[in-house]
Amino acid sequence: MSTPRTLELPDRVRRVTVQTGRGEFAALEAMPGSGVCERRPALLVPGYTGSKEDFLAVLQPLAVAGRRVLAIDMRGQYETPGAADHRHYQPDALAADVAGIATAISQDGQGVHLLGHSLGGLITRQVVLAQTAPITSLTFLGSGPGSLNGPRAAALRATLADLDKAGPAHRSERISQLWDTEFGPQAIADGVPPHIVAFLRERMLRSAPEGLVAMGRYLLHCPDQTAALAALAAVAILVLYGENDDAWAPSAQERMARRLGAERVCIPAAAHSPAIEAPETTAGTLTSFWNAAEGSERRRKAAVQGAAPAGRGSPAAELSGAGPAATELSGEGSPAAELSGVIRRGLAADWVIRRGGSGH
Repeated sequence: MSTPRTLELPDRVRRVTVQTGRGEFAALEAMPGSGVCERRPALLVPGYTGSKEDFLAVLQPLAVAGRRVLAIDMRGQYETPGAADHRHYQPDALAADVAGIATAISQDGQGVHLLGHSLGGLITRQVVLAQTAPITSLTFLGSGPGSLNGPRAAALRATLADLDKAGPAHRSERISQLWDTEFGPQAIADGVPPHIVAFLRERMLRSAPEGLVAMGRYLLHCPDQTAALAALAAVAILVLYGENDDAWAPSAQERMARRLGAERVCIPAAAHSPAIEAPETTAGTLTSFWNAAEGSERRRKAAVQGAAPAGRGSPAAELSGAGPAATELSGEGSPAAELSGVIRRGLAADWVIRRGGSGH
């Protein structure tokens, strides 16, 4: 199946392939306009039924701050090849994939800023717990402490029951049927522009059925590992979410942040996908947090070496003012404006877990 080009890429964003010892991974890469990366790179991991395109609206403003930014498709998502064996989609395997990419893009073994959206947050947490890659900071974007619950969980169970009933040999066919009879009509009813509907359809049909099943099951049964992550205390952590998130309740994400001793930012008017629904605010928050995390790390190293006192300046102290402001992507018809215009619709929707209406 050919790759669609219905979503225009912003300037200085290009499609690339990242090669690691675990395989090839499709990605979108953004670089600073000067080409000089003065800051640590960032790696963005999408959620369930998502892809690298979910970060289109924030890639360029994040890169403007002076860092390389890479958004990936995890194994079996959209343009990254899948695997027939379900073991390749277990959380530890997916985390090993992400750790390999983080190691590949790190600068001389220095740390990478890791961000996971929704399911991606659960996987990136595994990366940090495994301590197999150089990580400077971890951001949970619309992601919770453990398994999904509520209406979204009920919708996901119904979808997985459908796919289990179809069996491995007919899952691709059943996914196509579900798109044509449920998810596609719902997208159209929600007012998603036709070219984005076409992209969403192709993305879903190109995603590995075995991956959809395995990742979906993990979403329903993921254990709460907040205590283990808090005990590790290895990286700066940010919990970032929309005030109207309908996957993990904002109150649950707030409690997780407190348990982690992490920074917490709630974005007004955003729901489950702040990178799409509020890209300028999301990019500005991330840039400030990442810059502060780097500054705090440098001071800690200097204090250990006796070169300078630790002083103030932790990410908690600096989040509100550190680093250059992210540049807005605006203008009639630009990718950022177009994506922002489908708030709570289009790319912001996990169609497989929204059966039965737009509120799920």
